[in-house]
This record gives sequence, structure tokens and C-alpha cells, in this order.
Amino acid sequence: MKQLPKSLSQKLEQRKQNNALRKLPLGNNLIDFASNDYLGFARSEEIFNQTHNYLLENNLKINGATGSRLISGNHNLYQITEDFIANFHQFEAALIFNSGYDANVGFFSSVPQRNDIILYDELCHASIRDGIQMSNAKSYKFQHNDFEDLEKKIKNLELNINNQEIYIVTESVFSMDGDTPNLEELSNLCEKYNCHLVVDEAHALGVFGDFGQGLVQSQELQKKVFATIITFGKGLGCHGAAILGSQELKNYLVNFARSFIYTTGLSPHSVGTIYVAYQHLKSEKEAIQNLKRNIQFFNQEKLQLGLKPLFVYSKSAIQCAIIPGNEKVKSIATQLQQNGFSVKAILSPTVPEGQERLRFCLHSYNSEKEISKVLQLLSTFVF
Repeated sequence: MKQLPKSLSQKLEQRKQNNALRKLPLGNNLIDFASNDYLGFARSEEIFNQTHNYLLENNLKINGATGSRLISGNHNLYQITEDFIANFHQFEAALIFNSGYDANVGFFSSVPQRNDIILYDELCHASIRDGIQMSNAKSYKFQHNDFEDLEKKIKNLELNINNQEIYIVTESVFSMDGDTPNLEELSNLCEKYNCHLVVDEAHALGVFGDFGQGLVQSQELQKKVFATIITFGKGLGCHGAAILGSQELKNYLVNFARSFIYTTGLSPHSVGTIYVAYQHLKSEKEAIQNLKRNIQFFNQEKLQLGLKPLFVYSKSAIQCAIIPGNEKVKSIATQLQQNGFSVKAILSPTVPEGQERLRFCLHSYNSEKEISKVLQLLSTFVF
């Protein structure tokens, strides 16, 4: 077997020296403060069994999609599920993609055109940034959740071309901070300057709203948003993603989003799981309320233990304690794991150097006893 080129080996060695080498973790039986399974849907036997029964009842006894959706893979369950999702989120249309990464790359590489402008929050997810890099539009970042900086940048743009569009991009919950922007203020700013607002709701689905609809819908802003990207691998506990918007936007993406066109579709089982999981968002209000109570309890406990200054302000299921230095934050994460808690260290270069952190993900199934214990341990290890 041929060896890895020297330049690539050197890059790996540099990662090792910076204590930042990524490795695939093994499964464990630790108390879960690491996964994105906010409502426990990923481990729900009821959802698993209901999906299986639904497929049998509808004679969907095939293992794969058999091709791209434009050739042979657009089985009937896709239309049923997309219609349900669009209705649930009160948008005209929904288009399912194979993953959140595919959805963001497909949208940003195809929708903004050569003479358009993209203004995006500096902490937007890598999938958004990758899509923007593939676009022919010009792009500029604005300071995190700083709409004065955003408005200044809008005013400084020289728009000399007819039909030139501006796309404003943010996330409703930022994955590495857990904080949220003021979406109402942002939507008003977009209206003022006739910009198209695009919101990634990956970490808001299942968390915000009485039925886990997300932050956009819970604030009744869906009519002010050009497109929303939702993913199913977090709060919904399965796999895939969807872009919500107008029927025209859906038609456009079907024709021009390469990550949609040139890939095999999801299997009926995957789409069926999405459909059944959405039914549970409506029926399992208790799980959503348990999650909200745990978020509130976590914030109260970190205040009582004097840990609040370490944490990024967040009322979401993601709570991050800033502990600078890869070596130090990895050491504390290891100690928490040795005491039975699955808490992950987020290292540079995933986050900027000096902003390394412990990322606590809260769930409906975490107990108050578990939350108190893990924060008490953190206090012991940090102070």
C-alpha cells in the first residue's frame, strides 16, 4: 500500500503536537451530556417500532432508495413527509436533503448568484461556510450577533447592479456556544434593507416552541424568513435535513442544488423515521417540557456553584464552559469521563485558540441529580 504523502503526514504530526488530533471515539455507557439527542428520540423503541410497522403497512419493503430522487429514488413517502413538515412549520414547501451538511452546501452554492452579496455571522457552522465558498456571490462576515456591525456593512455595500440580492445568514442556536440571536430584530433589519434572511435551525428543532417547532416559528417569524434549514440528527433523533421556504424555492433547489441532484436519496426507512418522529413532537410534549426544566435547572446550578462566569450565556440545550488550552480542557473532560459523565472537550482549531471549551448537551432524560453532580465535579476540577 502506498504511503501518505509527506505533506499530509506533516499536517497530522502538527495536529499531534498541538494536542488537537481528532480520533473516532468508541461507544460508552457513561451518563450522556455529549450527544445531540435532546429529546431521547434516537433511543426511542416506540419510534423504531412505529416506523417499522408503518413501512410494513404501506408495503415499503425495500432497503434503499435505488437512485437519486430525480431518477428512481423519489418514493411516495418523501412527498407525504415533506408535506407534513411544511405544514408543521407553516411554510409553503419543504425539500428533504440527505444531511444538514448537504442542505447547507446545496443552498449556498446554488441560490446566491454571481453579483449577489452574502453577509453571515462569523460563528456560522462549517457547512454554511463551505457552501458559501462554493458560491459565486461575494461574502462578508459580521461580528457575532452584532446587528450594528451588520447594518454598517449593509450600508457600506455598493449595489450598482439591477436585481442584486443580499442574503443575511445566521443560526437560531449556535452549535459551539449555545447562544441565540435576536431574530425579531434581525428580521426587522432585513425588511428595512430588503434582504433575504436565512436561518439554520439545526439545534432549535425539538428545543424551542410548545411542540419543538424551533425558534423562528415560536417567535412567529416564518413569514419574514426567506429560508430555514432544519436538520433531523439532533432533536428529532434520526437523520437527514430539510430546507423550508416557498414552493418556488423548492422548485429552484430541485433544479440547481447539486448536493440534492447528484446523490442517492434516503431510504424509505430513513424518511419513515423522520415522519414518525415528527408525529412524536406533537404527542410527546412532556419530553420537551422536561428538557426545558433541565435547561433552567442547569443554569440555576451553575449560578449557585459560582460557575456562571465560565459559561457562554445560553438558554438552549447547549451549555459551554470556556477553559482555554487544548491540554487543560482535555484533562478536565477526561476527569469527568472517569467519574461516569460523557462530556466532550471542543478543541482548537474547531474553535479559535484560547476559546477551547467543555460542551454540555442537555436532554429530557437527564436527571437533576446528574446535572448537580456533573457541575459539582466541574467546580472541583476547575477551582
